[in-house]
Amino acid sequence: MSTSADSISDGGEPRLQRALSNRHIQLLAIGGAIGTGLFMGSGKTISVAGPSVIFVYLIIGFMLFFVMRAMGELLLSNLKYRSFSDFAGDLLGPWASFFTGWTYWFCWVVTGVADVIAIAGYVKVMIPDVPLWIPGLLVVVVLLLLNLPTVAAFGEVEFWFALIKIIAIVALIVTGLVMIFGGFQSDAGTASFANLWSHGGFFPNGFMGFVAGFQIAVFAFVGIELVGTAAAETKNPRRNLPKAINAIPVRVMLFYVGALIILMSVTPWTQYEAGSSPFIAMFSLAGLGIAATVVNLVVLTSAMSSANSGIYSTSRMVFGLAQDGDAPRLFARLSRRRVPQNALFLSCILLLAGVVLLYAGDDIGTAFDMVTTVSAVCFMFVWTIFLLSYLAYRRKRPEAVARSAYRMPGGRFMVFVVLAFFLFILWALTTQPDTLTALLVTPVWFVILVVAWLFVRRSPHHLERHAAHVTYLRTPDAEE
Repeated sequence: MSTSADSISDGGEPRLQRALSNRHIQLLAIGGAIGTGLFMGSGKTISVAGPSVIFVYLIIGFMLFFVMRAMGELLLSNLKYRSFSDFAGDLLGPWASFFTGWTYWFCWVVTGVADVIAIAGYVKVMIPDVPLWIPGLLVVVVLLLLNLPTVAAFGEVEFWFALIKIIAIVALIVTGLVMIFGGFQSDAGTASFANLWSHGGFFPNGFMGFVAGFQIAVFAFVGIELVGTAAAETKNPRRNLPKAINAIPVRVMLFYVGALIILMSVTPWTQYEAGSSPFIAMFSLAGLGIAATVVNLVVLTSAMSSANSGIYSTSRMVFGLAQDGDAPRLFARLSRRRVPQNALFLSCILLLAGVVLLYAGDDIGTAFDMVTTVSAVCFMFVWTIFLLSYLAYRRKRPEAVARSAYRMPGGRFMVFVVLAFFLFILWALTTQPDTLTALLVTPVWFVILVVAWLFVRRSPHHLERHAAHVTYLRTPDAEE
C-alpha cells in the first residue's frame, strides 16, 4: 500500500478525512430521508392504499427512527468506528462485518441501478428521441467526476441536491394549500381536505390495501442511514450526528405526511395511478405548465442525489471491507485527497448494469419495481444488523451503556418491536406478485455471500487485517 498517497492513522490504517460539516450532515440526512420513492413511487402507493398511505409513512418513519437512534448510540460509543460495518464486526463477530458491508454495498449498487433506470426514463419523457443509453452512461460519468475530488466536494453537491428536493416539496405544500383554501375546481371536483375521507374513507381498499402500501413505501426510506456511512468523515460527530438523527421525525411529518395530505386533498386518491408522479400532476392541474417541467427536473435531481449517495456509500464500504481483509487490497488505498478512488471506480462500473437493464425489456416501471424491492429487502437486513448489534452492545458493554450521552429511547423493548415490524414487512412483500418474485430472488445474494465468506474467513490476509483492526478499535484512547 502506498503510504505517500494514504493518510495513516495511529493504528497503521489509512484514515478518511473529517471534512463534512454540520450543514453537510443535516442535508445528507434529509436527502437520505427523502428518497426517489417519494417522487416516483407515491403514485402507486396512493393508488393501492388510498388515504391510509399517510399512516403507512408515519409508521415506517416511527420505526426507522429507533433504528437510527440505535445506530447513533453505537457509532458514538467509539469514534474509531468508520461506519456501522465496524460496530457490527466488533459486537457480533467478523461474519457480521462481512455480511453487513457487502450487503450494504449491494443495496446501493442495486439502488443506483434503479436510479439510472429512472433517470433514463424521465429523460426519455422530456426528450423522446434520445437513445436510453446516452442519459444512462452520462449519469455514471457525472457521478464519478462529482465524487473523485474530495469528500467535501461530495458533501457540497449533496447539500444542493437535497436543498432542491426540500424546495420542491415546500413549493408543493404551499401551492396545494392555496388551491385548497381557494376552493380550486377541477374535473375531479373541488380541492378540499374532505377528499381524504369522502371517497371510501381512510381505508378504501381494506386492510390488504393498507398492507400493500408498506411494500412500496419502504423503498422511499432507503438511505436514511447515510449519516452512519459518513461518520468517519464528519466533523464533531458527537454534536452533529445526534442533531441529524433527532430531526428525522420532523422530516417525516413535513416531507412525507404533509406532502401526501396536500396531494390527496387537491385531487382525490382515486385519480392517482402507478407510473406517474403525483407531484407533476398537481402542478399541471394548477395551470403551472412550466412548474411541471421543473418538477420533472427535480425528480431527475432526486434520482441523481440518490445515485450520488450510493456511489459515496458503496466506495466507503468497500474501502472499509478492504481494510478488514474482506475485499481486495487495492480498494483499501486512498488518493492524495483521501478519497477511495479505486472503490469509486468499482461502483461506477457496476452502475453500468443499469444501462444494460434499460434494454432488457420495454417496461421501465417493471424493472424499477423489481430492482427497488430487492434493494428494500437488503436494506432491512442491514437495519436488522444494527438492532442485533445494539442488543449485543447492551449485553457486552454495560459500562459504555452507562456513560452514553445519546441513549436509544425504549432500549431493548423497542428493538423487538421494530424487529417484529420488519417481519410484518416481509409478509407484506409476499402479498403482491411483483414484490413476491423479487423477494424470492433476493436469497440468491445471501447464498453467494455465504460461499464467499467460507473462502475469505480462512484467508491469511483476512485473519491478519481483521485482528489488527479489532485491536485498533478496542484501543482505549479513541479519537475524541
